[in-house]
Amino acid sequence: MTPSSTRRNRIGWDHGRLEARLRPMRGLSTDRTASIVISGHAFLQSLRRGQYELGVETDRKHLRLAAAFDELAAVI
Repeated sequence: MTPSSTRRNRIGWDHGRLEARLRPMRGLSTDRTASIVISGHAFLQSLRRGQYELGVETDRKHLRLAAAFDELAAVI
C-alpha cells in the first residue's frame, strides 16, 4: 500500500467509528425526544435505587428491575 492509501484507510476507519458512536444520538433532534429519553433514564435509575415500591418483593436484588417491569405491565 502506498502511504496515502494507508492514511485514507485510517481516516475512513476513524470516520466509521465516529458515525457508529453518533448514530444512537440522531433520535434526539428535538427537545421532546430528549425529554422523553432523559425522563426514562431518571425513572430507571430511581427504580434501581429502590425509590419506588415496585419489585421489592423479589428475593434477588439483580432481578428487582425485571420484577418492577412485570408489575408495571400488569397495571398498564
